[in-house]
Amino acid sequence: MDDRKDTFQYAYSAAQQEEIQSIRKKYLPQEQDKMEQLRRLDRSSTRKGTIVSIVVGVLGCLLLGIGMCCTMVWMDVLFIPGVIIGFAGIAAIAAAYPLYNRITRKERERLAPEILKLTEELSEAE
Repeated sequence: MDDRKDTFQYAYSAAQQEEIQSIRKKYLPQEQDKMEQLRRLDRSSTRKGTIVSIVVGVLGCLLLGIGMCCTMVWMDVLFIPGVIIGFAGIAAIAAAYPLYNRITRKERERLAPEILKLTEELSEAE
């Protein structure tokens, strides 16, 4: 008869265990610390204004380009409409930064109570 006992052998791998733990963390309920929440709120206050101003600026650049194309390529037919389209593009480009400022100011006003509450909690905790 065989006197060997059935045994289980486990080979430990630190890298594998670390990867397992990092994957597990993704699926556990996340408790956000207050500093990370404050950083997230601060970033979100400028995100909306940035996106809108970039879209307006790019559309303004495209309009300016279309206007320039109309005035240079089709001078005899589309010169005046090309100038008007070009000025509309310039106006959109010029409006992008004030639009960014206005949207960012409104977002900061909207988020101010929550951000101030978090900063007070964080400063009291230290």
